[in-house]
Amino acid sequence: MNQKSKWLIFTLLAIAQFMIVLDVSITNVALVTIKQNLHFSNSSLQWVITAYALTFGGFLLLGGRAADLFGRRRTLVIGMVSFTIFSLLIGLSQSSSMLIVLRALQGLAAALMSPSALSIVLVTFGEGPERNKALGYWTLIATGGAAMGLLLGGVLTQFLGWRWDFFVNVPIGILVAIGILKNVPAHEKEATHNNLDLPGAILVTGGLITLVYALSQGPVWGWLNSSLLLTIAAAIVLLIAFIFNESKTRYPLMPLTIFKIRNVTGANVIMAPIYAGMLGMFFITSLYIQSILNYSPVLTGLSFLPFPIILAFVSTRVPRFVSRIGYKPFLIAGPLLIAIAIAWLSRLPVHGTYLIDVLPTLLVMPIGVGMTFMPIIAAATSGVPPQQAGLASGLISTSQQMGGALGLAVISGIAASVTASATHLEKTAALVSGYDRAFLVAVGFVLFALLLAITVIKQTPKQTTTPAKN
Repeated sequence: MNQKSKWLIFTLLAIAQFMIVLDVSITNVALVTIKQNLHFSNSSLQWVITAYALTFGGFLLLGGRAADLFGRRRTLVIGMVSFTIFSLLIGLSQSSSMLIVLRALQGLAAALMSPSALSIVLVTFGEGPERNKALGYWTLIATGGAAMGLLLGGVLTQFLGWRWDFFVNVPIGILVAIGILKNVPAHEKEATHNNLDLPGAILVTGGLITLVYALSQGPVWGWLNSSLLLTIAAAIVLLIAFIFNESKTRYPLMPLTIFKIRNVTGANVIMAPIYAGMLGMFFITSLYIQSILNYSPVLTGLSFLPFPIILAFVSTRVPRFVSRIGYKPFLIAGPLLIAIAIAWLSRLPVHGTYLIDVLPTLLVMPIGVGMTFMPIIAAATSGVPPQQAGLASGLISTSQQMGGALGLAVISGIAASVTASATHLEKTAALVSGYDRAFLVAVGFVLFALLLAITVIKQTPKQTTTPAKN
């Protein structure tokens, strides 16, 4: 396959991935408007984002394995068509319940798309500098798309209405699906069987969804409430049952042998807390800018513009250095910069300003993110055999999305709990105190990832290009 064909395929896959990432964050700026139009309560509003992230993360392993068993292109196109249909229906929603259910279904469709797209990238570009370059651009899309979602969401919400945050996916989805069918080579399957581990899929998805639900209900039920503790216990039992099932079934959804590759294990356990801190930062910061600084949706979106610009610069330059010196230095320096950037937000005042209190984070954090995400994805997918490419892609995407869903549940829950308990403060001061405490929790997530990077990740030698299998 020539270079032109490879990068045409990458472009189509990148647009598909951009749509997925965009819909994680594009609603952040529209939350206030959606809350008013569809009569959401304060406690249920986070489910506009969480419902999508939850099913997306919960079904990624299933989507990745389906790509290996039934064909990457077929799984990707089915997911994209479904994603496009659900986007249209979300834009037509008439109630909060209808929107949340459709967002969950949209997340399920995204879970078929994302690992399929990434696994096609992995088999299109050989391991080494060529793949690192592709993954550098993939990192830009996977992380910069979240920031661009805030900007695009602000513009669409203010000038066309929040429903266009979802309608915009329809024409793009149709065109990209046609482009993929025409240009991406058909791939039937890697495995010699069609046995999809449905019990494993039900157990892991049920366990993860139950855990996120429990954490999101913490502020409502109380963190030591018996119902909450029982729900968490049920989630743990389901996840333990999943691991037991995987160790015994002949065709597991997630063969546990993949964790014998040390950097694959390390990268996945690092990704979850990193993305938890990042997604929580975007959520709380967008609320602060709109609710406390009183910015319009467009101005809120524009305020995040430095993030993707700086991220684009860093993400496209890191891969060449990773090829020379390995993953580990970046997985130490990157999270450290992210932690410092979020820590700056933990001192937000009631009468703050964008230039002093918010902008420094948006200048420093994308440098850390750009240094972190490409090495994580590269580490999580290197040394993995082609028949497990979809699994490895689904696994790192699962770590990312479930980390984000769990982190958002915890961070928004902490913010709500602190605000509710600050009865001695006036309303605005109580809100800000909740935001500040939530940012400290996000810092804790990232520092935990830093500790894991120091102790778990194994330094890698200089890489050479390995021919891709097509």
